[in-house]
Amino acid sequence: MKGVVFILVEEFVTDQFGAEAWDGLLEAAGLDGVWTTLGTYPDEHLAMLVNAAAERFELPPEQVQRLVGQGTFSGLAAQHPELLEDHTSSRTVLLDLNGIIHPEVMKLYPGAEVPWFDVTEQADGLLHLHYRSRRALGPLAEGLIVGAGAYFGESIELLSVVDTGEECQMVIRIEQSTGAKG
Repeated sequence: MKGVVFILVEEFVTDQFGAEAWDGLLEAAGLDGVWTTLGTYPDEHLAMLVNAAAERFELPPEQVQRLVGQGTFSGLAAQHPELLEDHTSSRTVLLDLNGIIHPEVMKLYPGAEVPWFDVTEQADGLLHLHYRSRRALGPLAEGLIVGAGAYFGESIELLSVVDTGEECQMVIRIEQSTGAKG
């Protein structure tokens, strides 16, 4: 996993809970917390941090992933505004994940292993999203989707989520934008 993910997680935890909480999570996970944005690190390190956070905050690991995803979207947008410059809503971001966002991620972070998404828009306006990744981070993806909605001033409702580990299917409703961005 790319170091940028760990750096975003660190920023989220320190912003929400303070530097002492982050240091405590690192200690509990047995990690030193030294990452670079372009570095590649074992996926297990993220799992170790999630499990340490789950224990500390008495939450299921899946909920920790959701909260981290939700909380890190705006940080990702701030660090890489070029990824969203052609997007005016979470809908356009979601519909374009494989076409624009992930190729740009690959340019910025060579060797990154991005998840695969199949997103279709239904006649009723709902989005059907199919996520696939060997990392089995469906709850993180859920959080990022909700975070995208918050970034664009929209309300995201996950009407259905079926997560089998490496695959996750979601039905998403996006309420009209309030015009807020960033």
